[in-house]
Amino acid sequence: MKLKILMLAASMALLASCGPSYRVTNGSTVAIDVPASVRTTFTTAYPTATDVVWTMYDATVLPIDWDLTGWAAMDQSDYVVTFTMNGDKYYGYYDVNGDWIGTAYVITDYKSLPAGINTMISDKFPGYSIVAINREMQKDRVAYEIQLKNGNSKAKLLVDANGNIIKQKTVNK
Repeated sequence: MKLKILMLAASMALLASCGPSYRVTNGSTVAIDVPASVRTTFTTAYPTATDVVWTMYDATVLPIDWDLTGWAAMDQSDYVVTFTMNGDKYYGYYDVNGDWIGTAYVITDYKSLPAGINTMISDKFPGYSIVAINREMQKDRVAYEIQLKNGNSKAKLLVDANGNIIKQKTVNK
């Protein structure tokens, strides 16, 4: 009888270890409590996500140009989740109520950009090189945040998939 109970306990432990794993941290490896509503919204949208790590939003760690993105500004009561999907590292943003604010990921293969974006860069920013590109998804749009550089001149753009500039910030030194 003891052997059966031991086998049952071992089987349950094995089954429990096969589920998805989530780490919850506040940057100093102290556990934080992510509400079920936030986790549910995330797992419904990204069921194949792996390497999931939750943190509280901290502007000193992950500064976001809210004016450029047009997203609702976040504060320390909101959540950031980093995860991997299809080989790309994603950043998801959720408010304290579990509402999705947006998701972004870094584009490393600039050749995969929509043709309209490449055309816009070469036409409107000749001589500039791409520093970084993020693809940003919100409830009502998909946009690309592009950082460009030409010597001491820098440009930060938010563009749609057709290459239309939604917002632009330029610094000439």
